[in-house]
Amino acid sequence: MPHPADPARDLAPRRILVAGASGAGKSTLARRIAAASGLPFQEIDALFHGADWTPRPNFVADVDAFTSQPGWVTEWQYESVRELLADRATTMLFLDYSRARVMRQVVVRTMRRRVRREELWNGNLEPALTTIFSDPEHIIRWAWNTHASRSALVDDAAGRRPHLEVVRLRHPRETEAWLAATYPFHPAR
Repeated sequence: MPHPADPARDLAPRRILVAGASGAGKSTLARRIAAASGLPFQEIDALFHGADWTPRPNFVADVDAFTSQPGWVTEWQYESVRELLADRATTMLFLDYSRARVMRQVVVRTMRRRVRREELWNGNLEPALTTIFSDPEHIIRWAWNTHASRSALVDDAAGRRPHLEVVRLRHPRETEAWLAATYPFHPAR
């Protein structure tokens, strides 16, 4: 957490969304911001996915409760809460990385999770890689199919919300520079 006398702390964003394609690194960046800022972080996938990948019935209410706090960090996902999140956020960091970078990251992450049988949310494991051909929502297919639409979603959200500062980050170097400038005295960057 920044030093209490740090004037940058008072200027840093307090309600932060991290947007981008699946696999861009939204959760990783959100965790790092939370560590550097002291803001609470909630991984939105953990609120959405119940056992056996079923949507949790309390998802919208849980997101509403989390974002009712004065400060927080989370990812900008799921159509059912996208508007609520954008309405309440003050800053949106858009990881507008190339499709090649995102696909490389999502494939490596998906394979690692599957091979290691890493538990994701509420007991769920990454589906078999072979389901990429049969499941239109397989994370790798989803990342490929939705990558191009993220920019229009971000632009629309920003256009309808003058209070929302959008920071478009096109490369991990830009993300690191933003972290260093926003939280200059914290080792979490």
